[in-house]
Amino acid sequence: MQALNIALFQALGAGHDPNAELLWFASNLAESASWLCIAIMGWVAWRRPSQRAYAVMTLAAAGVAAMLAHALADAIAMPRPFMMGLSPAHIEHGARGSLPSTHASVMFTVGLLFCLRASLRRVGLAIVAIAVLTGWARIYVGVHFPLDIVAGLLLASAIAALLWTLQQLGRRVIQPFAA
Repeated sequence: MQALNIALFQALGAGHDPNAELLWFASNLAESASWLCIAIMGWVAWRRPSQRAYAVMTLAAAGVAAMLAHALADAIAMPRPFMMGLSPAHIEHGARGSLPSTHASVMFTVGLLFCLRASLRRVGLAIVAIAVLTGWARIYVGVHFPLDIVAGLLLASAIAALLWTLQQLGRRVIQPFAA
C-alpha cells in the first residue's frame, strides 16, 4: 500500500522542481481554504436562520473530526512526504503524523453533513469540492500523501453516517415516543 501511496504522491506532488505558478496557487489553497469553509458556515448560520442549529451541530462534529484525526495521526505516526525526503515542505508544517489529514477530515465532515440536508446540499457540494481541491493542494505542497486525504474522507464519512443514523433513530423512535 505504501508503494501505491508514494507513486500517487510522485504523480500529484510538486516534488523538488515545482511549477512556480501552480505552487503559488496550491500553497495559498493549502493554507487558506479552511478559512473559506468557516466563512461559508458563518454565512449559512447568518443567512439561513432555520439552519443555525444544524450549522452549530455541524461545527461541533467538525471539532470531533479534528480531535479524532489528530489522535489517529499521533497513534499511526505515518511520516509526511517531506519527512521522507520525497519533497520539500513547500509550506510551513510540523513534522508529525499525517494519516488521516485533519484538514480533509474536518472539511469533508462539514461538506458531507451539509449534503445530508436538502436545503444545504448545494453549499455542501461546494464545500466538498473545496475539500477535494485542498486535499490536492496539500499533496502538491508536500505535506500529505494521497491516502492521508482518502483517510480523512473515510473518517468524515463515518462521522456523517453516525450522525445520520442517530438522526433517523431520533425521528423513528424518540419523536413518536415523545409525542
